[in-house]
Amino acid sequence: MKRRAFHFTLAAIPVSMAIGAPAQQAKRPLRVAWVSTERKGRPSLTYEAFRSGMRELGYVEGRDLHIDSWWGEGSRDRLEKSVPEILRAQPDVLLASGGLALGALIRTDVKLPIVFSVSADPVAAGFVQSFSRPGGHMTGVSLFTLALVGKRLEFLKKILPNASKIALIANPQHPGESQELDATRTAAAQLGIAVHYFPVKDQAELDVALAEIVREGDDAIVAFADGFTMSFASRIAEFSLRHRIPAIDGWAEFAQQGNLMIYGPVIEEVYRRLAAYVDKIGRGAKPADLPVELPTRVELVVNLKTARAIGLAIPRAVLLRADHVIE
Repeated sequence: MKRRAFHFTLAAIPVSMAIGAPAQQAKRPLRVAWVSTERKGRPSLTYEAFRSGMRELGYVEGRDLHIDSWWGEGSRDRLEKSVPEILRAQPDVLLASGGLALGALIRTDVKLPIVFSVSADPVAAGFVQSFSRPGGHMTGVSLFTLALVGKRLEFLKKILPNASKIALIANPQHPGESQELDATRTAAAQLGIAVHYFPVKDQAELDVALAEIVREGDDAIVAFADGFTMSFASRIAEFSLRHRIPAIDGWAEFAQQGNLMIYGPVIEEVYRRLAAYVDKIGRGAKPADLPVELPTRVELVVNLKTARAIGLAIPRAVLLRADHVIE
């Protein structure tokens, strides 16, 4: 381009551009609504794992990411009442942490993109059409791991070889609860263990169940892992220490809150993986085209401090197998 022609071209550029006016508006930060039945104010490992996953993908909160958090305090009904407020925040993606949180969004007919983590079979529950092709506005990771139920009880039996009856604490509103109950009963029968089932929907029912467990003389507690039971993990741990009745579950947080043992998926990894779903949807992908995944890693966590407090000797073979030992 000749010098004279170049000057002419500059003269033809609109004044607004010549003085440095922006060619386009800054991109709006990705807005995510975190929806959980957990209790506000207490540490949430899942929430922090998700935030960590977003940071690993290059997001900076306050710059290109905004997360609004909504906590159900252990109640799906409370979350349902919050849905209008959640929608007013205009999220691009909703992250449903747990089956009850997802249920609250489904029951209120939310149609925005939803990324979930549920411990139910999402196909059997009707959340998606299939694992490979969800087909709607929801996708995520399923923690539905019935294959781990028997192994969890085997570890318990190694720690308590004389255990003959256990109490099962589960939330009957949780999708997949009936399947996990059947699997647990079958695995317990094979180990010669009787089962007492306690459906628990709130703290009052939990307190009734714990009192009954003492009266029945149950040897241990098995809690079914979901956001609801996790919200009472510390309460169960206090009971366990007071009455010397060990409690086990499937998520690490249960042991970290003071209970004896867990065997199940590595939850932090799952929630970091959910960040990838949110990122893809934020970039234009459709949930219908993003396959539902299953956890790729499991872990055994033993709280040795709790074991000592309730007078249990953990076999060396179990300690050697543990991925984490809480001293």
